[in-house]
Amino acid sequence: MTNATKKLIVDKEIPGHWKVTLSNPPINLIDDSMYDDLYDLVGEIEADPELKVVTFESANPDFFIAHYSSAEPRSRFGVPPWIETAKRLAASNVLSIAVIRGRVRGGGSEFAMALDMRFASRERAVFGQPEVGTGLIPGGGALQRLPLLVGRARALEIVLGAQDYDADTAERYGWINRAIPEAQLDAQVAEFVKRVLSFDKRVLAVSKAAINTAGLPVEAELQQTQDTFFQTFGWDGFKARIPKLMQRGIGKVGEFELDLGKHIGEL
Repeated sequence: MTNATKKLIVDKEIPGHWKVTLSNPPINLIDDSMYDDLYDLVGEIEADPELKVVTFESANPDFFIAHYSSAEPRSRFGVPPWIETAKRLAASNVLSIAVIRGRVRGGGSEFAMALDMRFASRERAVFGQPEVGTGLIPGGGALQRLPLLVGRARALEIVLGAQDYDADTAERYGWINRAIPEAQLDAQVAEFVKRVLSFDKRVLAVSKAAINTAGLPVEAELQQTQDTFFQTFGWDGFKARIPKLMQRGIGKVGEFELDLGKHIGEL
């Protein structure tokens, strides 16, 4: 059975495994409606007693998720329920995995970090947190999750430098589990998922819950950072940069988005 929503396509053909394809043309921006769809999806994930693994990939080979966009209508909740969505997904007894091809920056990177695991194409994946270069702060968890994954010094490098990183560097830093050659990515992820599906769900769930006690950020800190993030849209730094970003092509198909890490330092 395949279930399609506006921006998420859910393939349920394999028992115990849902394949979710992220599809928000033209460059897979994550916006409020996608956050709402993810919130709804987590409710479905929690309700399925047979589900063991959910994988997320992109319909766009150039962009896993480009970054957050506030251009679309606001969430039906007012503020996107991302913090609760991420918390419930991490707390669920289902393993969540990102299969990354293309650019994954900003809110897209924060989405991937909120999943349990990340496997990326060595040739095609590009990672970045460009917010500081636009006059904003990362508001979807990077300021809490990156230090847990890569350590304080590298988190400062990634956030304050606002540069792009290739998959090999992301793997070396601990940002992702593994960088895998493009030709082998799908097969290796499928083999890992097959192994997990062969194991007892109760054992999987108890093991994940125990690991969670040492590896997740504090919810109150995530909330405080998100609140500050929305305030930064009114700060002078962002107001000075947004006209330049719009003029150069932020959020649109083109060279600016493809090489955002380079261009963000030239504003």
